[in-house]
Amino acid sequence: MSKLRISGVSRTFPPAGGGKAVRALEPVTLDVADNDFITILGPSGCGKSTLLRIVAGLSQPTTGQVLLDGEIVTRPGPDRGMVFQSYTLFPWLTIKENICFGLREKGVPAAIQNERAAFFIERVGLRGFEGHYPKMLSGGMQQRTALARALANDPKILLLDEPFGALDNQTRALMQELLLGIWEQDRKTVLFVTHDIDESIFLANRVLVMSARPGRIKSDIAVNLPHPRDYKIKTSTDFARYKAQLTEEIREESIKAMIAMQA
Repeated sequence: MSKLRISGVSRTFPPAGGGKAVRALEPVTLDVADNDFITILGPSGCGKSTLLRIVAGLSQPTTGQVLLDGEIVTRPGPDRGMVFQSYTLFPWLTIKENICFGLREKGVPAAIQNERAAFFIERVGLRGFEGHYPKMLSGGMQQRTALARALANDPKILLLDEPFGALDNQTRALMQELLLGIWEQDRKTVLFVTHDIDESIFLANRVLVMSARPGRIKSDIAVNLPHPRDYKIKTSTDFARYKAQLTEEIREESIKAMIAMQA
């Protein structure tokens, strides 16, 4: 059985302000294997984040279901770690306290909380900042904290919704390398939503391209680039080939989305 199975999942939002119902997702069926790193690409409004929120249990599908290790997903749970574009840290808690939050809620003993927090603080390069509050840190450091908090709970699957979208280019590139390095060591199953084609290729072993709204999976492309990867692979011929293919696919769907908006 797949780690994650998305079976016939669709989402229609009810009318707002006298308008029409919005069909955000056509029925989507997808199998995610253990250790997969899947990035999801598509034009704005195609339902990428909606699909991820359904997997997280933050939104309910109109049709279909999501199963994680054979169990139907109906609500958020510690088996799914979520990282958003906004840092979603508790401003009144220190970095260490933010990372320990989920463990404390699960009743994990304090000694183990401290041990896991120290381990992930080290892994994301925040040693020495344990006692700082979020407002004292840069955006990249806050997002490292959010990533460490998600990983500290040891979820079955990691869900990331454009987590580096608010960062400058240099910090974004460093965060990509950090996340990929962690995945190469731990092989945690990952679903990662992004608008960035280079990012999608660099991180993933599979790239899903979604169509213009209502979203459906248009393409499922295996990325056969060697590991470990570093930034130099972005200059390779194979990387350029994947980029050309994905650029054309996204361009086609973006044009469709623009035409639909003007209709």
